[in-house]
Amino acid sequence: MRAFGMYNYLHLDSWYQDNVYYVDQFGRIMNLSVTLDTALQKPREVFRLPSDLTACDNRLCASIHFSSPTQVTLSDGTGRLYLIKSGKRGNSASEKWEIMFNEELGSPFIIAHSVSFVKSDTNSLAVLLLRVEKDELDTKGSGFHVTLEWVTIAEISKEGVHKYEIIKRRVLQGKSVPHYAAIEQSGGGLMIVSHKPFKFMESESDKLEENDDTKILNEKKDPLYYWQQTEDDVTITVHLPQDITKDDIKVHFSPDNICVTLRDQPPLMEGKLYSSVDHESCTWIIRENKSLEISLIKKNEGSRWPELIVGDTRGEFIMDPSQCSEIAESLMHLTSEVMNPNPEKEKPPCNAQELEECDAFLEDGASLCRFDGDTLKVTHIINLGSNPYLFSVVVNPREMPCFCLRHDVDALLWQPHSDQPENMWEHIATFNALGYVQASKQDKKFMACAPDYSYAALCECLRRVFIYRQPTPLATVLYNRKEGRQVGQVAKQLVATLESNDPILGFQATNERLFVLTTKTLFLIKVNSGN
Repeated sequence: MRAFGMYNYLHLDSWYQDNVYYVDQFGRIMNLSVTLDTALQKPREVFRLPSDLTACDNRLCASIHFSSPTQVTLSDGTGRLYLIKSGKRGNSASEKWEIMFNEELGSPFIIAHSVSFVKSDTNSLAVLLLRVEKDELDTKGSGFHVTLEWVTIAEISKEGVHKYEIIKRRVLQGKSVPHYAAIEQSGGGLMIVSHKPFKFMESESDKLEENDDTKILNEKKDPLYYWQQTEDDVTITVHLPQDITKDDIKVHFSPDNICVTLRDQPPLMEGKLYSSVDHESCTWIIRENKSLEISLIKKNEGSRWPELIVGDTRGEFIMDPSQCSEIAESLMHLTSEVMNPNPEKEKPPCNAQELEECDAFLEDGASLCRFDGDTLKVTHIINLGSNPYLFSVVVNPREMPCFCLRHDVDALLWQPHSDQPENMWEHIATFNALGYVQASKQDKKFMACAPDYSYAALCECLRRVFIYRQPTPLATVLYNRKEGRQVGQVAKQLVATLESNDPILGFQATNERLFVLTTKTLFLIKVNSGN
């Protein structure tokens, strides 16, 4: 139900303003492009799915994703993926849909996301396919699992002929439908917000490689060296072979590097230090127990080193008990034994008594994960806990989709930046009180916001659409009678009731308009006036 029953049948083409598409019951891709309100056209057919869709018993809804200004990925719901060259869309003169690639990819799926990128001078596409499949091994749970297949298609030139081919297929599996799943613009990673974790499924060749790695790990010897640190210095201890004398040892210090050699053998330790040292003050001695002790004096006092030599895993860090308690103490302010340790504080974290019934059914435990496309490992994981996912929106089609999370009573919009490790998720907008308001809407089906954040909107399963504008300055003076203070800004809330009792199937927001699709009608609601 979560994956396909709440599917948004209306697709917004973010590359072109006010341009929406849907697939009708006959397999026709219909487009409505709005340029002027005065000249509203009827939706027009731009493409027709070639296959007979009624022949497939377990068919899903058809799905579309706009990978670039001229490329579209399309699924007919039977398990076939199409790559379409569309020309410039939203204009009947230039828009012409041609199939560049189509292939049967197994059981039916919907397209969760797709991106177009250039890698090694080759035009490539990465597509994310969502399936819900029977799990024979799951006897205690639901009997199903969710798979996300990450397919990479590249343009390959053979004997002067250009054609698209699948060059990579990878599968992730999980036990819940992801709230958000998107491929990074470079095609190098994947971000998922889900209630339960996803992990990559191994192919046979991966398993063989892993067995070899396991053997190597099992044969791993004792650490080559041990190291400790204080705020001022680092001490390294290396166990020496019995026949080594002082004359056999050479230790070379430089501001950023260290090199230790025994006799004429290859260096025992060599590499770039994590941070700079005062190399002229560094020393080494041989202890009675036949071990070499090296002392490095830190240039930046007080900094903790997470590693000694960059990328060297042959050593073992030993932390003394006083350092453990020091670190624990420095983290104390982040945790608390009591729910609200300082009730007099101006902005308490949260008062459980103020939460109403609609707040009690939050799905706790959702996580945001980033997967690396090369290693297939999780590089970042953030527990969203008390910040439930609300909706996603494309603010800039050249960036990943944004996701909106509830933070206390508000809703905060986050923009992922996969190319900025220090600022991977940027807070770009806030919708005041939206988190609280949407929780009370029991019948809500879809949520959205304008790409310029000027308003947020949600719709119910039937008829009603709620629009929440951002606060705007007042032209006249207004006082809050209760508190006696002047009000400078007011946020308007609007309700639109559709003249239809047909179920709402699709919902999209642009800067100026809301598009609402029912089983029989496509409604346009003018929200903002264009400049």
